[in-house]
Amino acid sequence: MYQYVSFHLKVSVFMSSIFGVHFSILSLLFISYLTASNGGGCLHIEWKALLQFKNGLIDPKNLLFSWQGHDCCGWMGIACDNQTGAVLSINLYNEHAYQNGPDWAISGKIDSSLLQLKCLMSLDLSYNDFGGIAIPGFIGSLKHLVHLKLTFAGFSGSIPSQLGNLSSLQFLDLMGNDLHLVNDLEWISRLSSLSHLVITGANLSTWGTQWFKHLNSLSSLTKLVLSTCSLSGIPASLPFVNFTKLQVLDLSLNHLDSVIPAWFSNLTSLVHLDMSYAEFYGFIPLELFNLPTLRYVDLSRNYNLTADFSKLMGTGWPSLEHLDLSFNLLHGTLPDSIGNCTSLTELRLLKNMIEGGVPSSIGKLCNLKTLNLAENNMSLGLPPFLDKTGACASEYPLPSLTHLNIQKNHLTGDLPEWLGNLINLQLLDLSYNFIQGSVPPSLGNLSQLTDLILSGNNLNGTLAHNMGQLSKLVNFDVSLNHMTGILTEAHFSKLSDLKYLLLSHNSFTISINSSWLPPFQLEELYLSSCQIGPHVPSWLQNQTELDSLDLSNTGISGKITPWFWNLTKSLILLNISFNKIEGQLPNPLLIGGLADVDMRSNLLTGPLPRLSSMITTLVLSNNQFFGPIPLHFFNSETMVYVSLSNNNLSGQIPSSIGEIMSLEVLDLSRNKLNGSIPESLQNMKSLKALWLEYNSLSGPIPHSLGSLLQLQTLHLSNNKLSGEIPQSLQNCSSLETLDLRDNMLHGVIPTWFAWSFPKLRILGLKSNMFSGQIPPQLSNMSSLQVLDLAHNNFQGHIPLSFGNFKAMTSSPKMNQHLLFGNYYEGHFSMQLSSTSNLLEFTKILSLVVSIDLSRNKLSGHFPGTLTNLTGLLVLDLSDNSLSGEIPQNIGALHGLLSLDLSNNGFSGNIPSSMSSMSFISHLNLSNNNFSGCIPSAGQLSTFDESSYIGNEFLCGLPLDVECSRVNGSKVHGGGDASVENWSFHSVGLGFAVLFLIIA
Repeated sequence: MYQYVSFHLKVSVFMSSIFGVHFSILSLLFISYLTASNGGGCLHIEWKALLQFKNGLIDPKNLLFSWQGHDCCGWMGIACDNQTGAVLSINLYNEHAYQNGPDWAISGKIDSSLLQLKCLMSLDLSYNDFGGIAIPGFIGSLKHLVHLKLTFAGFSGSIPSQLGNLSSLQFLDLMGNDLHLVNDLEWISRLSSLSHLVITGANLSTWGTQWFKHLNSLSSLTKLVLSTCSLSGIPASLPFVNFTKLQVLDLSLNHLDSVIPAWFSNLTSLVHLDMSYAEFYGFIPLELFNLPTLRYVDLSRNYNLTADFSKLMGTGWPSLEHLDLSFNLLHGTLPDSIGNCTSLTELRLLKNMIEGGVPSSIGKLCNLKTLNLAENNMSLGLPPFLDKTGACASEYPLPSLTHLNIQKNHLTGDLPEWLGNLINLQLLDLSYNFIQGSVPPSLGNLSQLTDLILSGNNLNGTLAHNMGQLSKLVNFDVSLNHMTGILTEAHFSKLSDLKYLLLSHNSFTISINSSWLPPFQLEELYLSSCQIGPHVPSWLQNQTELDSLDLSNTGISGKITPWFWNLTKSLILLNISFNKIEGQLPNPLLIGGLADVDMRSNLLTGPLPRLSSMITTLVLSNNQFFGPIPLHFFNSETMVYVSLSNNNLSGQIPSSIGEIMSLEVLDLSRNKLNGSIPESLQNMKSLKALWLEYNSLSGPIPHSLGSLLQLQTLHLSNNKLSGEIPQSLQNCSSLETLDLRDNMLHGVIPTWFAWSFPKLRILGLKSNMFSGQIPPQLSNMSSLQVLDLAHNNFQGHIPLSFGNFKAMTSSPKMNQHLLFGNYYEGHFSMQLSSTSNLLEFTKILSLVVSIDLSRNKLSGHFPGTLTNLTGLLVLDLSDNSLSGEIPQNIGALHGLLSLDLSNNGFSGNIPSSMSSMSFISHLNLSNNNFSGCIPSAGQLSTFDESSYIGNEFLCGLPLDVECSRVNGSKVHGGGDASVENWSFHSVGLGFAVLFLIIA
């Protein structure tokens, strides 16, 4: 303001020399008007400007109630110069909207009257909502502005390049607005005084890879935050690093797709470095960690950064407080030098490849609050400082430790007794390791403990009674161990803060008096596989805050007590499966909103109940429900997964089922349902899996099923369906399993199978009345691994192209079941025939590679191209009219478990290469025209005569026919073997090896 008045005084003197005294007086009067206050120090012109600015705002909560009267310097958020009364600052930072939500936000427009505030140095409009308007370009004319903060203020559009005119600007914060850049970045290089630049959530992709070149000119920059700005690329080199005063650098959540530039090591003033989620790759420069003032480093979730961690730590960083290198590719060990990081409070190394143990030097980290080494590869046992003597408790000052998290590693050994000396410990998480032994009673001394998580280990023994003294414990999880013993009221006596109790998958016996009143109100209780039966514990009826309850496989039997069903009204998870619960369910069955309900494998009977309208998952399979499915049973708009399989349900499938638009999985298999498949299924556009097998459904496959574009698995086997495969089914391009076995379907296999089902893994058409030739185009189905066309009327030759099945040329590497909601496709089974034997694959079906063309009318030769399918486990060509010789290189099918060529017209010798089939457990070559000597080597010597009978000119063991002398020597078979009973559970050496692979 002083400069403003001085300028007008100079103008006045100049004009007076030209126009005389009269102009001088007028000029002085004008200056007097400008500097006049309203009786309280506020300049009149600025008072009017602020009122005009206020009139453009919408203030629903009247936060600007003080903006009245003539002294604007006394208004909330306004600061003035004490001598001149000029407005220096407008601070409308809205703490109320920040804490209470957008209803408290000021909105409206930013009036250009602010240009009248000639001395304005600071403008803060943070945490308001200006409804997506653009940042006014006129702000660039507030030439004295030093501080501009528009954090989360609801601006959008382009960042005005006029801001480059603010040569005095030191602080620019545009965080949390929907902004983008349409001009280049040249204007920002003119902000020569800028020290703080914060822009997050803006689209700065147009900056290209040169964005750092302009920023490098800002030598005063101490803080640079450009998180979540769609930045791409970063210069690998710079001619010089100008912003050496930089203390804070945040480039997180961008797409930099680069190595970390070596010039980062020149940022010698750096204190805070966050480059998480930034898509860096390659080696972390060791020089980066020589920066002397570095206290905070976060390079997590770049996924492809690597380094030898022991080298990275070097001699340790005495100033480092926070280090997060999670979700990368670090290797090596934790070095002793980590103990020199004496200021360290948080260490996070989740999901890397670090191995070895935790060095005892970590005990020097008195300030350590969080040690999180989850999902590394530490395999040398618990850290040396975690011994069982207790002596190290004084040598290492670990009692200051509050958080110890080493989950999901390969730690072994016992839990040390002296852990109970860590009196300030609040979180102890050693879950998912290989720790054994018992839980030390000393843990009951940890009075500050809120989270005790030891799940997923090999712990045994029982729990000490003093665990019930942990009065601050909120989360207690020892699930998935091998613990035993009896738990009584004493184990929970003072756990008044307990909210999460997880004891599942142990062998605890819960023995609590029926009159006991627990001191806690649980939210989650998981007791699966513990013994609590035969009755539901009566103390549960007092747990009014419970939302998740798992009592599966707990020995509960008989009828459920009535009060239990009052408890379920608020549950979002109820699991009482695998018990012996009898009787009928209450009608209606009331469960909490969006609940998952699992009552499978009990003795429940009666008709299906009416359901509450907000169930998400319902599993009632393997019970004794009978009668029709109620017309309005499927009345929940939120259902995702429904399984009613293996009951005694009868009648037709109600057409109302089509009203469940959200359903992804429907399993009505193994019941007594009849009638046709309802057309209304076409309305279920989200359906991914449909199981209707083992019923008495009749009529054609509805054309409407072609509307289910997301369908991945379709099981209609073992029904009475007739007609042809509908052409509309080719729309279901996501199908992975198509099982139509054991029906009365006819017609030919459509050639459009070849291009309509690119993801199909399993095709089952067995035991129908299909005819015609097998389309050679089927070999274009690159994902197919199980082809079952047995027991039909197919004619002609086996296509030569069948040697091109891509997914059959190697064994599947993983057992990949389809996942629907919270459940797998694991119950699907498929019987692969082998003459008199049946092999039923269930959970390992996705590991099977099989071709079954048996019991058809096929002719021609054994295609030599089939030997390309080296991943085959089962090949059955029996009961056809095939002829000719077996290819001599059939031994290339080295993984075969079953080969059945019986009841054909094959001739010639049995190829000696079959001796190399070391996994074969079932072989049937009977009733052909083979001749010559049976090879005596390898697995072939283990089969009995039933494998070779009915070949008139075949000789050698195990047959009684002795072969004639060849080259002066007599050749015999290779031994004797009992008849193999080949089944899923016992198939000899071949399946023993298969099980090892699966494990």
